[in-house]
Amino acid sequence: MRALTWQGTEKLSVETVPDAAVVEPTDAVIRVTSTAICGSDLHLYSTLGMFIDAGDVLGHEAMGVVEAVGPEASRLKVGDRVVIPFVIACGSCHYCRQGLTTQCETTQVHEHNKGASLFGYTKLYGQVAGGQAQYLRVPQAQHGPVVVPDDGTPDERWLYLSDVLPTAWQGVEYANIPPGGSVVVLGLGPIGQMAARVAAYRGAGTVIGVDLVPERLAMARRHGVDVLDLRDHDDLAASIRDLTDGRGPDAVIDAVGMEAHGSPMAEVTHKLTAFMPDVVGRTVMDKAGIDRLAALHTAISVVRRGGTVSLSGVYGGSADPMPMMELFDKQLTVRMGQANVHHWIPELLPLVEREDDPLGVLDLRTHRVGLEEGPALYKTFQKKDDGCIKVVLDPWA
Repeated sequence: MRALTWQGTEKLSVETVPDAAVVEPTDAVIRVTSTAICGSDLHLYSTLGMFIDAGDVLGHEAMGVVEAVGPEASRLKVGDRVVIPFVIACGSCHYCRQGLTTQCETTQVHEHNKGASLFGYTKLYGQVAGGQAQYLRVPQAQHGPVVVPDDGTPDERWLYLSDVLPTAWQGVEYANIPPGGSVVVLGLGPIGQMAARVAAYRGAGTVIGVDLVPERLAMARRHGVDVLDLRDHDDLAASIRDLTDGRGPDAVIDAVGMEAHGSPMAEVTHKLTAFMPDVVGRTVMDKAGIDRLAALHTAISVVRRGGTVSLSGVYGGSADPMPMMELFDKQLTVRMGQANVHHWIPELLPLVEREDDPLGVLDLRTHRVGLEEGPALYKTFQKKDDGCIKVVLDPWA
């Protein structure tokens, strides 16, 4: 089968690799019909190479058709159309029963003291082959795959249940926005776009999106979001206070993470670490990694006293300095974490099924190309060229 593989820092290629197959009784195999590039895939592309081996298959947003089913995954049948959550979870352990599938005790990566295994996301999270391929082996298929209607609707109606929608939904849930309240979304990539739409759908009175990419600002504006172009506001906090009764918003959702602009020293460190020998690079990231924290510091500065900061953007540093005095003085609540995808599916699936598309899932993808073009589109996505907001790959084009 053909698959998009990591070959080195900012070096990807589509290669012929062994076909996915049922290995464990709880496995299934799907023929992938659509698979997306996520913003967190860019961390692997350019930063976290010390935790990846050449030839590893990337990707954790995938859907397709069931081709084979293990004897203990019999809730599925060959031919089912399914979306694959990026978190690999058993559904029955202590944490899964609490809805914390990201901490699944069955798939935890004890070697690196990490939570549940993830598709296509380094040795830290299990080194499970990813979904940017023609076929995907799905562990824990007795629980994970979400069966969706095989009714001729575009894959993009369902695909974002794998990551984007649950991550945005959890970000809004964690933000604890009061009815009619205000929220600022920092970063209008795919997660930020959906977080802003979800916040409005769930009753926020004021939703403000912040970015500096014209196409992202235009997309958010299409969905009724008040947007601020970062390039036009020297004092962003003051501009936001002007829109929120002089206090700041009730909540801020950081949908940027460690890819933030700014924090130049941390950016240099990331780039240098990516080119170190793996053993050295792992030690630096494990013991002294520092992220670009511009978005996080902005969130803390902007939110009103007594408000909530919700982190959806991925951070990977182990030595990130936190403004503890400001957090304490403003009496802030901070919530964060990988999305517990399975926990949110019952709330999201009925919305995605609706013909009126209340969350605008059909207005997110900007590029759909064949898998063979994937390496080029990683670069386009990273550089935000060609109006690129969301890329979906077709493994069979």
